[in-house]
Amino acid sequence: MTTLQPRPPYTDAELQKLYPPNLDLQLVQILMRHGERTPVSPRFQNTGLPPFWPYCTSVRQITSTILSPSSSSLTTLQWTRRLETFSRESDSPTLALSPTSHPDNICDMGTLTDLGRQTTSSLGARLRDLYITRLGFLPPAITSPSQIYLRTTPVPRALESLQQTFSTLYPPNTRLPSPETGIFPTPVIITRAHADETLYPNDGNCRRFAALSRAFAQRAADRHNNTPDMEYLNQLIGKWMDGGKVAVDSRPRLSGVMDTINATLAHGPETKLPKEFYDEKARGIIEKIGVEEWFQGYRESEEYRRLGIGGLVGDLVERMVKSVEGRGDGVRFGLLGCHDTTLAGMLASLGAFGTERWVPFTSHVAVELFRDNMKGGREREGWFGGLFGKGKEIGRRPAEELGEEEKKKLEGYYVRLRYNDEVVTVPGCRMEGRHLEGDESFCTLAAFKEIVDKFTPKNWKQECRMSRGETVSLPKVPEPAGY
Repeated sequence: MTTLQPRPPYTDAELQKLYPPNLDLQLVQILMRHGERTPVSPRFQNTGLPPFWPYCTSVRQITSTILSPSSSSLTTLQWTRRLETFSRESDSPTLALSPTSHPDNICDMGTLTDLGRQTTSSLGARLRDLYITRLGFLPPAITSPSQIYLRTTPVPRALESLQQTFSTLYPPNTRLPSPETGIFPTPVIITRAHADETLYPNDGNCRRFAALSRAFAQRAADRHNNTPDMEYLNQLIGKWMDGGKVAVDSRPRLSGVMDTINATLAHGPETKLPKEFYDEKARGIIEKIGVEEWFQGYRESEEYRRLGIGGLVGDLVERMVKSVEGRGDGVRFGLLGCHDTTLAGMLASLGAFGTERWVPFTSHVAVELFRDNMKGGREREGWFGGLFGKGKEIGRRPAEELGEEEKKKLEGYYVRLRYNDEVVTVPGCRMEGRHLEGDESFCTLAAFKEIVDKFTPKNWKQECRMSRGETVSLPKVPEPAGY
């Protein structure tokens, strides 16, 4: 699976079970993988696969903001981007061309394609149908984006996917002029510098996590390189590999083979590999090994969870607790543009990634906070403005440090996760007293926070440091996730 095939909309009966009348939805945070893209690097040109793909019509209509030097006012410049490369024979510059020799609509490496824009727009429409049309959780039209928190990684395809999704969650005709100003306020999209980014596993700026990643990758290579499964792959596609051999750590790596397979499967006939690459058994083997190489560390190592994804999951919990505390300005919905490694890393860290298949393009995880209206609980007021609230906050403090009055604030609240519209359950929430009676998927906020606290870093940058010559070792006994 590369392009996500969304499940049909919930039936009325399913919706009533998923959103029971005794629970009021308080806060929704959506983590979404970007849409379909080109491969992150050109591979398998020896098969006839073109390096440059003609699926990016957006590059014909790029708009940039221009500062006028005379008046200091802002204007826009619309322009067309064409991609230049150079000749292998002479190094002379030449325009990158499509398989039919056209210079327009050419995608760069790892670029969101037209299909990726379509599927992320479709995601926004599905979110609108669920949270606005059917649940009435969000208003059908807004005069301010203040209820929506938008956050993305600095990778362009994630930003563009977020923009596409927001544009159909609230289409232009539902973004109404503000009574105060007569215009709809410009939405704010939050980003971070690469060095501070925790919306994906940041091995480029966390040396210790990078070392652990290499160790788990090497273990996967040791386990799988000389197996019947790998021999099966070699018989099919080995002749197109550098060195004539497929391996976890071959060139390209097995995960790179998967990247190109998934990107080509999603797109048109002009950019296809030989049919051997699409053998169903082979794809199952490749994705199974890829999931182990990239995500088994989250399932087995608390340190891996803490350095790889703990900052993000800690943020999610902190925002929920701020909502409970009433520290905020009315935000009800968060939309976060991220990556496959974000979604699978988060779910695996919670013991809730129970598949051997890779995360499809435009996948999403919904993190939903509910209040039991039969047990009371404080009405939420949002959390974005509360990031700078006063007083001793409890969001990121470990559960064991909280006093009894602070713990009581969390009572009557529940957290539920859905992955591509399918409910997933955190194993540590199945225990008695840690979930809504009769439904283990509704984890008490207190239990969910306690689980996440165990791998939330206290000082991520400090913990990421690694001295020269220092080594890492994998846990001798797996440290189970989600408890």
